[in-house]
Amino acid sequence: MMLKSSSLALASLVALSSTFVTFSDAQAAGCGRASWYALHSRTASGERMNPNLMTAAHRSLRFGTKVKVTNANNGKSVVVRINDRGPFARGRVLDLSKAAASNIGMIRSGHAKICYEVIG
Repeated sequence: MMLKSSSLALASLVALSSTFVTFSDAQAAGCGRASWYALHSRTASGERMNPNLMTAAHRSLRFGTKVKVTNANNGKSVVVRINDRGPFARGRVLDLSKAAASNIGMIRSGHAKICYEVIG
């Protein structure tokens, strides 16, 4: 009897766990402001920041997540890989590498209204 109830409890737990949404998944898309940075220090993921790569910082998305970022002002898009944490400036949702910012035309302004969606 104990084995049967334990199996039932385990099956229920497995069924419930497949319906949980993590905090990262809940923010799989959104709009807000983004800025860019071009440091050469280590990122939160442990790799060295390379401003020439298509990378970005997000507060909670998993490292390695691919995100499509679109500049709302001009419609230009770029796909970046999350490799750092941030941004830490109030009202910002992403920090882009200099190369990614250049591709969507936001170098001069330093920041832009963007929309983003997780693609992988």
